Amino acid sequence: MSKKIIIFSILTLAVVVGGYHYQQQQKQNHDESMITLYGNVDIREAQLAFNSSEHVQKLLVQEGDHVKKGQLLATLHTEILDAQLLQAQAQLLTSQQTLSKLEAGNRKEEINKAQAEFNAANARKKAAIDSYERLKPLLRKKLISPDDLEKSQSLADSAKAETEAVRQMFILLKAGPRKEDIAIAKAVLASSEATVQLAKQKLNDANLYAPADGVIRNRILEPGDMAFPQTPVMTLAFIDPVWVRAYLPEPALGKIKPGSAATIHTDSFPDKIYQGWVGYISPTAEFTPKVVQTEELRTRLVYSVKIFACNPQDELRLGMPVTVQIDTAKPTAVQHDTTSVCKQ
Repeated sequence: MSKKIIIFSILTLAVVVGGYHYQQQQKQNHDESMITLYGNVDIREAQLAFNSSEHVQKLLVQEGDHVKKGQLLATLHTEILDAQLLQAQAQLLTSQQTLSKLEAGNRKEEINKAQAEFNAANARKKAAIDSYERLKPLLRKKLISPDDLEKSQSLADSAKAETEAVRQMFILLKAGPRKEDIAIAKAVLASSEATVQLAKQKLNDANLYAPADGVIRNRILEPGDMAFPQTPVMTLAFIDPVWVRAYLPEPALGKIKPGSAATIHTDSFPDKIYQGWVGYISPTAEFTPKVVQTEELRTRLVYSVKIFACNPQDELRLGMPVTVQIDTAKPTAVQHDTTSVCKQ
């Protein structure tokens, strides 16, 4: 009976020792496949400025406010711009009416008037010519002087010229405006329309909108300050995407690739794990920056990497130190869209 107990104890011990060695082997394999990096959270920022020069009228957001894409953030005074728009619109109306007048042509009443004037001039011409023809025989009979006949001829010639001038005016009225005049009017109208659009754009430039979702980090100008296109009004930090900037030692370069899954840990939320993935690996080596804390020697060459992170609660903040773990034993799951990954 004691021999059975001894044999059973030996077998049990062997199982325990085997299990321990198996666990140690698995742990060692896991440690060898796990790459740990240290870095800081990084985000993109934009210096927002007006595309116009004027005094700031209103700032509608405070530092720390979350804003949405297209949200109105600030405005300028627009009194001068409003007046310029009214002036441009008045000029546009004038150009439109001028073109409409030319395209419509001359009114029927104007043409009828020119016809009547032509008929009257033609009648005066006929009377002057008839009078001249009647006086010519009288000169041969010496019943009139040569001066009288010359005056009659001059009146006839003048009536002919007047009649021709009225006839040409009548023809012009019937033909309507020249196509060149209409083309000029159209060009003036196009210029007026462009002036109105420019005035509207300047008026719209007096508003500052958020280019993307983000957080207001800093208000640089205040109401009453003079704004210029080169002067930032506020700083906007984009909340998407958020990534960790870390540095990969050269020996580990061949173990990961873009798309490798990663987990991110912070001191601020020690019990929370943020999912992420490798989004970028620098093609060139560099020396480890002094601000990076690694267990490797700082003189060793490293490669800059970006690990994109899911940040649904906006808990990862700019500059926050984090620890990134990449399990090289897991298959690479290439991801490029933050939204689709973080919803998983």
